[in-house]
Amino acid sequence: MATAISEQCLTGQTDSHIHYFNERLGIHKDLLKPWQQMQQAARADGIEIDIASGFRSFARQQQIFDNKMTGNAKVFDLSNNLVEMSKLSTYEKIHSILLFSALPGASRHHWGTDIDVYSKQLLADAPLALENWEYGADGPMAPLTQWLNKNMHKFGFFRPYDKYRGGIAKEPWHISYQPLAQQFQQQLNCDIIASSLINSSVVEKTGIIAMLNDIYSQFISNIGKY
Repeated sequence: MATAISEQCLTGQTDSHIHYFNERLGIHKDLLKPWQQMQQAARADGIEIDIASGFRSFARQQQIFDNKMTGNAKVFDLSNNLVEMSKLSTYEKIHSILLFSALPGASRHHWGTDIDVYSKQLLADAPLALENWEYGADGPMAPLTQWLNKNMHKFGFFRPYDKYRGGIAKEPWHISYQPLAQQFQQQLNCDIIASSLINSSVVEKTGIIAMLNDIYSQFISNIGKY
């Protein structure tokens, strides 16, 4: 059965579809039950799963994007080298940012269907970096990665960024609830994203809109399969 969602929900301009665990952490209301079921199943196997990031509003995604565009936050390439943004064209800057940070209005986190997961239990007292090495074979999150690989599909989850496809970098911590996310992705289009950008103060929004068709195919629809 299809789940209706407004353009404001699709682009993160409202949180009416979100269940909040606390003032900072929320997920889509229809994700609550499958999330809790997966969490309980993992706990039965001795793995605690926690959410590092869930719903993210347009305003929050804009803050992340704008800070990188204006040089107030660092930007790294696939080899974890610092990118000298001042030497790049607007086109190159946008592509460099989108490697790791979604476009405001086009983040899957807007939908509340996508979450970044980790395990406090496995992390112990170390800080969480959300970097690939943490989830690799020798990283602290290796048991979580192995459990998710084996079990998350049973609960409707998959990794949209399971590997680098020329768009967004690999994110083993990012999982998506396919029954909802697939519907919302099918509803999202360039016109809806452009509308959210036109009415915003996103830095370089004119250049972004001019590039939107290419951005959509390279960074938005270019994902792994369920």
